[in-house]
Amino acid sequence: MKCNWCEDGGLLERYHDTEWGIPCHSDKMLFEYLMLECMSAGLSWMLMLRKRDIFKTCFADFDYKKVAAFTEEDVNKAMAYPGMIKSRRKIEAVISNAQNFINIQQEFGSFDSYIWAFTEGKTMIYQRHLDGEWMTRNDLSDNVAADLKKRGFKFLGSTLIYSYLQSIGVINDHDPGCSMFIKIGGVIVR
Repeated sequence: MKCNWCEDGGLLERYHDTEWGIPCHSDKMLFEYLMLECMSAGLSWMLMLRKRDIFKTCFADFDYKKVAAFTEEDVNKAMAYPGMIKSRRKIEAVISNAQNFINIQQEFGSFDSYIWAFTEGKTMIYQRHLDGEWMTRNDLSDNVAADLKKRGFKFLGSTLIYSYLQSIGVINDHDPGCSMFIKIGGVIVR
């Protein structure tokens, strides 16, 4: 059994089965997921998955060190790339976010150490989710979003950060009947 939202037999289902909610500790992947969220502001996640290869091309395969050094010329190349989301502000935000991502790494040793410290390295399962409540933000996502904003990150409010925390396995929001829910597990929070 799987989460209802992913049973399309295609891209969403593959994403669900191989990535979504599985605890991630690779700084490269943590950056990729965070920048996909940044690009998704106001758009659908399915669109992000469809354009993921375009983003990889435009953002140096999500190599945050390379992205942090992007110039105006790189912004213009991304803007001109076929199929790329034509939002200069989002592209510039990804570059700025890469610089801030590196600052966090320097302060905490890794972005992984920083992001997982919010839950002391544990995956959270919220009782409200188990009770059938659909959540798009909570105290955790509010706190993480506020801290990222304080550190200069852009296009990453609480709702997008909640989605990010789901994607990287900090929050287990798989349906309780989904095989991934049990496989990932976590600590139940009231």
